[in-house]
Amino acid sequence: MAVEEEGLRVFQSVKIKIGEAKNIPPYPGPNKMRDCYCTVNLDQEEVFRTKIIEKSLCPFYGEDFYCEIPRSFRHLSFYIFDRDVFRRDSSIGKVAVQKEDLQKYHAKDTWFPLQPVSADSEVQGKVHLELRLSEVITDSGVVCHKLATRVLECQGLPIVNGQCDPYAAVSLLGPSRSEAKKTKVKRKTNNPQFDEVFYFEVTRPLSYTKRQFDVEEEDVDKLALRVDLWNASNMKFGDEFLGGVRVPLKVLGPTGVHEAWYFLQPREGGGRVVKVEELGSLRLNIVYTEDHVFSSHHYNPLRDLLLLSASVQPVSASAAHILGEVCREKQEAAVPLVRLFLHGGKILPFLSTIAHAEVTRTQDPNTIFRGNSLTSKCIDETMKLAGMHYLQVTLKPIIDEICTDHKPCEIDPVRLKESESLDTNRENLRLYVDRIFAVITASGVRCPTVMCDIFFSLRESAASRFQDEEVRYTAVSSFIFLRFFAPAILSPNLFHLHPHHPDPPTSRTLTLISKTIQTLGSLAKSKSANFKESYMAAFYEFFNEQKYGDAVKNFLELISSSGRWDQKSIESPIMLKEGVMTKRAQGRNRFGIKNFKKRWFRLTNQEFTYHKTKGEGALCSIPIENILAVERLEEESFKMKNMFQVVQPERALYIQATNCVEARDWIDILTKVSQCNRKRLTTYHPSAYLNGHWLCCRLSADAAPGCTPCTGGLPDNIQLDVDADRETERIYSLFSCYMSKLVKMQEACGSRSVYDGPEQDEYSSFLIDEPQETYQTLKLVVSAVQVLEHCHTQYRRDKLNKTKIGSQEHPIGDKSFQSYIRQQSESSTYSI
Repeated sequence: MAVEEEGLRVFQSVKIKIGEAKNIPPYPGPNKMRDCYCTVNLDQEEVFRTKIIEKSLCPFYGEDFYCEIPRSFRHLSFYIFDRDVFRRDSSIGKVAVQKEDLQKYHAKDTWFPLQPVSADSEVQGKVHLELRLSEVITDSGVVCHKLATRVLECQGLPIVNGQCDPYAAVSLLGPSRSEAKKTKVKRKTNNPQFDEVFYFEVTRPLSYTKRQFDVEEEDVDKLALRVDLWNASNMKFGDEFLGGVRVPLKVLGPTGVHEAWYFLQPREGGGRVVKVEELGSLRLNIVYTEDHVFSSHHYNPLRDLLLLSASVQPVSASAAHILGEVCREKQEAAVPLVRLFLHGGKILPFLSTIAHAEVTRTQDPNTIFRGNSLTSKCIDETMKLAGMHYLQVTLKPIIDEICTDHKPCEIDPVRLKESESLDTNRENLRLYVDRIFAVITASGVRCPTVMCDIFFSLRESAASRFQDEEVRYTAVSSFIFLRFFAPAILSPNLFHLHPHHPDPPTSRTLTLISKTIQTLGSLAKSKSANFKESYMAAFYEFFNEQKYGDAVKNFLELISSSGRWDQKSIESPIMLKEGVMTKRAQGRNRFGIKNFKKRWFRLTNQEFTYHKTKGEGALCSIPIENILAVERLEEESFKMKNMFQVVQPERALYIQATNCVEARDWIDILTKVSQCNRKRLTTYHPSAYLNGHWLCCRLSADAAPGCTPCTGGLPDNIQLDVDADRETERIYSLFSCYMSKLVKMQEACGSRSVYDGPEQDEYSSFLIDEPQETYQTLKLVVSAVQVLEHCHTQYRRDKLNKTKIGSQEHPIGDKSFQSYIRQQSESSTYSI
């Protein structure tokens, strides 16, 4: 979801690998071990939680998390918690990375020291203040000055222990000053509207005396205003600090007026002093991406150049192939290229062309598509996009069973536990392998059409290049088994088949299954020789029957056939997403109370249901065909964040997700699964129907047509489920990042055109079949990149000129924005 700015859209995303923690302080008891988990937070909003690692002071998580960030944020934070069965889980330490510092750690494995967690440092949000200094004439005719301080409002205050009842304390800091004035408490909101004014006398006449001593006039410029936000708590520990600001009165200037937004800051000197080494450390790998996307016409030259790649002869001279040559990792290029070609409807000709070129260069049929080439990475990415639902239908039920049952499957005698039987474990593993092999080889009719077309092209290219009959199978099996099913079995969390990385015993079981399935799909002549471990070779003897090879060939023939296979209807429902959310009663009973309750929600391809708890019967079931719209609900409706509505023929179901990322995910998947409904609405009400009228348009009829157009939603066609402008912007960023390599490649083309001898070492890394054609493409790429670079430079300059520090969008204290402006103003257009 993009954050809209004037003239462009801003997309933010983050990919995180949570590795392990080490040297966690021991529990102060006889056991000393802890049960720890790690959370990922945008500011203080939790968006992800790892599994709990029990009885360890050096817990290994090995979990990956990716999300599109749907709002602005200041810190990306990670908290380590110790589970407590009887009380609230206790926080051990945290890592908080400011947004402007994320690029320092981009894609690097980094050990971060854990910092202490204290209420004084856990702040977020901003406050809107207005200060006005004016002269006041007293009854005696003496002129003095008074400071009028208006506390208008706050936004985004933290929610403490599930509630936020904020008030502001305002004080003037200076000699002999200690008075504090408080606003009224605003209940149940983290966006309070105060609009209260407080007066302070700041200039005392010379005749003013205190304790018989004359007091000179105060120097206003040396005074400061302090505004602290507090949560009015009913607990015995007192009110909780939410954040504060210190405003020096010199900001008033000659006009005597100052109005601005401020980011709340931690309390000065707050928190206990703890040595960093006492709390341990956490290993993280963070990849934060921010794309600034202009309107579509800016990208036409570069996009058109890329989409022509399939028709360029040779394909190595095309813009897409050049991108793969200059990128450090082929995966960097593959992700946006595949999405762009899918959107343009040219994914099949592009993949067929680059695959045919790679097959032509391959000398040994046994190594076909085994390297990490641009072809392999692009086909991998296409299978992930087109085949995710196929994986869910095929593997998720059996993966869930394996992760739940915890049957022992260790067949290495060295690793075998004393209480386990080798024969029993072998039988457990054999049954799992047989079942997974059966569901895979029976799934051919459900393989997505785009994958079947790609496999047909691979098979034909391989068969025409090599005389070996088996190569037509291995060309396909190297993708569908080696790069699709086997990795999904090995790491089901990365393919959305399981919410977390499995525990070590289950992970070991999945590793053994994955190895066996991979070998079964390889169709190698000597299967047992593929295993280094003798116990795996012995286990594989179970599968040396001809029926397994025949089943694999039949499956590969089916999915690489030139005919198009329609996906068969599936009788049993497929679970798409489930989790806890809070819903408002729908009013199905005339006299029922419309309150909010937590429920377990479950979405399948057939219905959307909620239950009192997981595993219980459904309290309410909404057929997918009855979902007319899925839209966000304005926060003002119930003073609650992260709410959305599922509109049905007679009523709307109002739901609050646990965080902003979950809200976006639920809206996306509900929209996608219901988008083909014939009666989908074109308009909706963005606010709730309360007290006899719609809050948005004030109409009284509960069946009144919507007042706002429905959002476009997510089209069911994968070709359209892509933002082509965003993908082209990503490709521009890559070309811009590797501009020095583009220059080297141009030099290499010139060198090869005039000197047909041994090539220089600095140019040897580039694949250039036709120097002149490649050089012409490079000129067009560089030109398109420079035009876009000019657009970005101009936008940054205009934004800098228009920006008002202290505005609601850029509050004072927004180091992230100030750092961005500084970095961008220092950068200049790269020219050749």
